[in-house]
Amino acid sequence: MPHILIVEDEAAIADTLIFALQGEGFSTTWLSLGQAALEHQRATPADLIILDIGLPDISGFETCKQLRRFSEVPVMFLSARDGEIDRVVGLEIGADDYVVKPFSPREVAARVKAILKRMGPRAIAEPASALFVVDAERVQISYRNQPLSLTRHEFRLLQCLLEQPERVFSREQLLDALGVAADAGYERSIDSHIKSVRAKLRLVAATAEPIQTHRGLGYSYSPSHS
Repeated sequence: MPHILIVEDEAAIADTLIFALQGEGFSTTWLSLGQAALEHQRATPADLIILDIGLPDISGFETCKQLRRFSEVPVMFLSARDGEIDRVVGLEIGADDYVVKPFSPREVAARVKAILKRMGPRAIAEPASALFVVDAERVQISYRNQPLSLTRHEFRLLQCLLEQPERVFSREQLLDALGVAADAGYERSIDSHIKSVRAKLRLVAATAEPIQTHRGLGYSYSPSHS
C-alpha cells in the first residue's frame, strides 16, 4: 500500500485529502510543518509527498530544496498562487506536479496515482551506446564509465533522449517524460535542465556534444557526437 505524506497546515484541506486518498487505497500521514516533514522522511520514507507551499515554519519551496539533498521521493505542490513563475520554480527545484487551490480532491488522488505509476520500478536498460549505461532501478546514468550526478528530472530527460537516438523530442514531449502537462507553463524550464545535463557531461568529456539542439524543434541524442 503506497504511503502518502501530506504536509498542510489547514486541517480542513488535509482532511479532504486524507479522505480522498484513503478512499483510493493509500495510507496517509498528516504533518503541518516543513521541518517535521523532513525529519519524517528521513526516518520513515513516504512514497509521495503532497506539500503545501505556504507553511508556518519554512516554505514548501525550501522544504523541497532540503528534501532533494537526501531523497528523490515524488513531490506534488499545493498552492494558492497560480502564477507561471511559481509553477516554473516548483518544477526546477524538483517537484513532479503543481496543484492550485481550490482543487478537486478526486483529481489530486488521480494525479497521485499517475505519478506513482510512472515512478514504478523498471528493469535495468541496455546501454544506450558504448558510452552510456542507464540503470533505471538505481536512477543512475554512467557516461564513459563515470557515474553522473543527476537530479531525478535530469535523469528522466537524459534517459528519454538515450532511449531513441537521433529522434528529435519537442519540449512538450520531454515534459511528458517528466510527467508534467505541456499546458502547465514549464516549457522553458526544459532548456535549463538540458543546460545542466550538458554541463555535467562536459565534466566527463569536454569536447563531446551528445545532446544536439534543433532550433525551433527541440533536442536529440546523437551517438556520433558522444
